Amino acid sequence: MAVDKETVRKVARLARLAVPEERLEPMTRELNGILKWVEQLQEIDTRDVPAMTSVVTMKLKMREDVVTDGGYAADLMKNAPDGEDGFFTVPKVVE
Repeated sequence: MAVDKETVRKVARLARLAVPEERLEPMTRELNGILKWVEQLQEIDTRDVPAMTSVVTMKLKMREDVVTDGGYAADLMKNAPDGEDGFFTVPKVVE
């Protein structure tokens, strides 16, 4: 996929970027270079590569999953400007 000057102009307008006319041609070349690089990445066979969430292998600390009620509702409601039945009340914003 190749990008032309008009496409760069349109994308810049959609992104609300003020790109001067003299920067359109260099930006077109830069974007085409990026797209060629992405096309090269698509040629790589990654079927046997495990999915990663980080480049560093790490194991998360686990804790016992215990359900509690928190027990702090009354303390939280002390800071509320207005409350009712243990819930915060707010002004209506949608009519």
